[in-house]
Amino acid sequence: MNSQMTERAAEGAAPAAVMLSARGVSKSFGPIRALNEFDLEIGPGVTGLLGPNGSGKSTLLKLFSGQLRPDTGVVRALGRDPFREVSVFGAIGLCPEQDKFYEDLSGLDFVAALTRLHGFDGAQARDRAAAAMARVGMQAHQDKRIGAMSRGMRQRTKIAQSIAHDPTIVLLDEPLTGADPVARADLIALISQLGAEGRCVVVSSHVLHEVEAMTHQVVLIRFGRLRAQGDIVRLRTLLDDRPYRIHVTVGAPRRLASCLIERLEHVRAVSVIAADALELTTTELDRACFDIPQLAEELGETVRGFTSPDADLESLYRYLIEEGR
Repeated sequence: MNSQMTERAAEGAAPAAVMLSARGVSKSFGPIRALNEFDLEIGPGVTGLLGPNGSGKSTLLKLFSGQLRPDTGVVRALGRDPFREVSVFGAIGLCPEQDKFYEDLSGLDFVAALTRLHGFDGAQARDRAAAAMARVGMQAHQDKRIGAMSRGMRQRTKIAQSIAHDPTIVLLDEPLTGADPVARADLIALISQLGAEGRCVVVSSHVLHEVEAMTHQVVLIRFGRLRAQGDIVRLRTLLDDRPYRIHVTVGAPRRLASCLIERLEHVRAVSVIAADALELTTTELDRACFDIPQLAEELGETVRGFTSPDADLESLYRYLIEEGR
């Protein structure tokens, strides 16, 4: 990303109510610098935390949850230092990437034990644990021994312990790992709901289409530095040197192709790719979505398919992360 785009990506990206922040944060492990002069602000709702392996995602979540202290810079959770101020722990829920269970406990007993650490008595902790297990779809299996659980069940149990104490901030590191398709759909819905309740939910994941199903707010990290933050669609529009490809399925693609080039100035190129399909590139996706069907209608054609492989999170990730802009 060039410096101009960095400035433009930051405009309007800062949330109205900042719940998590990092300012000038660096963190090294021996010769490896995991985060380098990192700045970020996150507010309510679900935010996807994206980046390749080793980019600093898990380190950032550990800093926000108070497990690590930055070498330089300032980390704040609800305005407090999560490493030094114990009072903020009750407001933070963490689902770590790695499993660390007491294998002989039942899922319910495990979640209840961790919930008691937040100051609830035994009865309160058990009630909250049962409610959390039900919320993640584990009510029927809450008495199962953790050592006998499937990977997906273990993952659900980890998520349950992160929300049982009703935290304001929920940090989820690869929360869908090992979940089957039905469980993934359920957990995506749950994560979206947690954000809709006004919590600050940060989800680290490698599965881009799942992040896109939860939220359009993303943070992209590469080499320990912030590459971009904001709404997927808004960020994609900042890539003004990367035109959108659009695939159109229509009865007479050659006829439509000629008109597109003649009449739409935002269309850069058109090619017929099949007997009933064409591909075009445009610099203005919104206008193209309006102009192309209208032009086809004028020609007596019906658009049967209209897709853009460049208007999603995967394309944004590819441009900003994999291609190293």
